[in-house]
Formats: sequence, structure tokens, C-alpha cells
Amino acid sequence: MLLRVLMVAGLSFVTVMGRGQAASPVTAPAPVANAEQIAAMEAKLADWPQLGRYRAENAALAPAAPGEQRVVFYGDSITDAWGRGAGDFFPGKPYVNRGISGQTTPQMLVRFRQDVIDLHPAAVVILAGTNDVAGNTGPMTPEMTEDNFKSMIDVAKANGIRVIVASILPVADFPWRPGMHPAAKIQALNSWLQGYCVNHSVIYLDYYSAMADANGGMKPGISVDGVHPNAKGYAMMTPLADAAIDKALGR
Repeated sequence: MLLRVLMVAGLSFVTVMGRGQAASPVTAPAPVANAEQIAAMEAKLADWPQLGRYRAENAALAPAAPGEQRVVFYGDSITDAWGRGAGDFFPGKPYVNRGISGQTTPQMLVRFRQDVIDLHPAAVVILAGTNDVAGNTGPMTPEMTEDNFKSMIDVAKANGIRVIVASILPVADFPWRPGMHPAAKIQALNSWLQGYCVNHSVIYLDYYSAMADANGGMKPGISVDGVHPNAKGYAMMTPLADAAIDKALGR
């Protein structure tokens, strides 16, 4: 008899074969999630866009002072980490961080009204797309990502908010999902983003050109893992963001 283990769609199948016999699959028991994993999955289902993350902070945020031009930085972990242990987050400026680690553009679109519009900023800086390419919330086509950017831009404009769209940062490989070859996909999305911004009166904030190496990955010494900037990386991004905000607000 021959025993052969096959892995199909994440499930194990053991096939028992005698000479001249067809394989008859026997499904192995599915792995059982532990209590911690179940709790995490339940929490994600209960608040998929993570509206609860900033609800209390938004409620406690005072209205912008007269003449103050509030800016919301909106994004995923690259924004979330800015000023939370990695790089200074614009000290002394009325800038608000509303990044959430791991998020994709569909999640960001759902929480856009709560975490951007309702804060009444003068401008929003949108930095997203890395996790779309990585498939964090499932496979996504470039068109799906593009549509979500279009919708966030449209909603912001409809509420009188100036829009700055940042390029997706360079990535050669994702540590949590290796082998996806994201560099060319990111370059293609950035090309589309830049063209869309030019054609729709939106400021394009080009981090990519300053941070990419010849292979489409992060330059040495500016990232903790090839995806997320370190303090030196954020120091490169800060003046670029400031210049884009000044342009958007006519300073």
C-alpha cells in the first residue's frame, strides 16, 4: 500500500493506494482554532472597517480653532506608525493621524466619513494601496483599488476638503506574504494615481521616487522590513508631505 498526503486549498487529504488501484481520498480533520484566534475572528467580523478604533478620539477632538487648517493623514500601518514610535508626527501642527495598520482601501472607504469628513479638515492626505496589493482582505484587482481611491476623492471634494493622494511606497516583497512580486504592481498603480490626480485637480504626493531603489524596493537604511519606514524614512517623507500640503492649501 502507498500513502500519499496532498494539500489542496489548505486541507490535507490522505490517499490510500494499492497497486493498480485508484486513489480514494480521506479528508483529515480540519485544524481547530484556539480561543484567541476565534475571538480575533469574531472581533474582525463585528467591526470589519474598524470604526471603533478612533471613535472615542474623534468625539474628544476639539473643533479646529478659527483660522486653523486641520489636516488628516489617512491610511494604513505606514500612517498609523508615524509618530507612534517611528518618526516625529509634525510637532506643533494641527495634523491628525487616522491610520490603521493592515487596512485596505475598501475598509478605508467605509470609515472615510467618520474618520475624515466628520473631523472637518481643510485637507486630507491619503496613503493607501500597499495592503490591496498584498491581498490583506482578499484578492483585489487594480481596478478595485482605483475605484476606492476615486470614491474617497469624490466624497472629500463634495465636502470641500482639499485632497492629496500619496504614491504607494516601494516594496520588493511582503514579509507576511512573500513571493507576490509587488514592485511592478505598485509601479502600475502609482502611474495610474499620478495620471488621475493630474486630470482631476488633486495633488499627487510622490514619496516613491525618493524612496525606491533600482529594483522597486525600499532604498537601504530607510525601512524596518522593506515595507514600513523607520525614523530615517519618515524624515524623508515629512518635507515632501509638508510641501504637498502647502500647495494644496495655497500657502
